[in-house]
Amino acid sequence: CAGKCEKNMGGGEFYNEAKKLKELASKYKVPLIIDDRADIALASGADGVHVGQSDLPVKEARRIMGSGKIIGASVQTEDQAVKAMADGADYLGAGAAFPTSTKENAGCISMEALKGICSSVKIPVVAIGGINKGNAAALSGVPIAGISVVSAIMGAPAPGAAAAELKKRFLKARRL
Repeated sequence: CAGKCEKNMGGGEFYNEAKKLKELASKYKVPLIIDDRADIALASGADGVHVGQSDLPVKEARRIMGSGKIIGASVQTEDQAVKAMADGADYLGAGAAFPTSTKENAGCISMEALKGICSSVKIPVVAIGGINKGNAAALSGVPIAGISVVSAIMGAPAPGAAAAELKKRFLKARRL
């Protein structure tokens, strides 16, 4: 899955970027999820939208996007997770799992809290926040569906190789 997050871009420019990304993602059969902006997600033909706790409520995102689109929600507590699932979220991004530089004021949650979130819902939970090749294996004991990574891939000299290495380390740790 590929995500597009653009906090400082105007709507028209964001829409144009999202359209280009949708074309590219479709070429490789990769779902495109737009962060925060259901309007851009719909207009660009993206596969879904991801909303945070201070964004459009999950219930409204589902109403706007319809049943055929993917809705993701950021959570930090079991209560938020249960509510997001009840309101129509298809998956959850839980964290920050580790300190992160990509989101200001993102408080970390414990591995126990992450486990609690996973056990409180029946939809996939993806760990997010500060995940890199040095700490990805630490998530092996948590029943998450996967990991969401930005800086460790986009800040790497070879993003493709960085993504492959992260995936390898995460999957290897899960088998142990």
